[in-house]
Amino acid sequence: MIVTLIVACEVGFWVLLAAGLAARYLLRMPRTGAALLLCEPLLEVVLLVATAVDLKGGAEPGWEHGLAALYIGYTVGHGHRTVKWLDGHAAHRFGGAPPPEPPPRHGMARARHEGRVWLGTALGAAVASGLLLAAVRYVDDPSRTGPLLGWMGTAWKVAGIHGVIALSYAVFPRRAPAAAEREDPVGAERN
Repeated sequence: MIVTLIVACEVGFWVLLAAGLAARYLLRMPRTGAALLLCEPLLEVVLLVATAVDLKGGAEPGWEHGLAALYIGYTVGHGHRTVKWLDGHAAHRFGGAPPPEPPPRHGMARARHEGRVWLGTALGAAVASGLLLAAVRYVDDPSRTGPLLGWMGTAWKVAGIHGVIALSYAVFPRRAPAAAEREDPVGAERN
C-alpha cells in the first residue's frame, strides 16, 4: 500500500505542477496557479500520515516505510528548486519572460552552485532521518525497527556521495574556454 501511495504522490506532484503552471501561464490565472502549487506539500502530509497509520496498525516496518521517509526528505530538500526551475521555463515559454539564467558552467561559481544543490540533499537526509527516528519512536519496538534505522544510513550515504561530487567542483574547478575558442572553436583548431 505504501509503495502505491509513494507512486501516487509522485504522479500527483507532477500533475499539480503541470496544472499550476498551466493555470498560471496558459489560462492567465496566477492565483489559481499559485493555489495549485501550494497544494503540493499536502501530498507529503498524506504520505506521512498514511505511513504512520500503517506502522501503528501493526505493519512490519520495512523498506517501503524507509523509502517514504526518503521521498519526503527529497521533496523538502529539492522540491522548491524543482518548482522554481520549471516555473522559470514556463514563464519564458508561455508568459513572455526572459529565459531563465542557466547555472554557471565554470570556476568557483559552478562550485557554489553545486554546494547549494548539495545543501538540498543534506536537508533531505536530515528530514528523512528525523522522520525515521520519529517512526522508530512511534513503533516503540526495537526488534522491529532495524530496517528504518538502515534507511538513515542510506540517506547519509547518498548525501555523502553527493557531497564528494559537489566538493570536486571546488577542488578541481572547470576552466572557462578561452575567448577565441568560444567565438570560433573550429577556427581555433585550424590555427
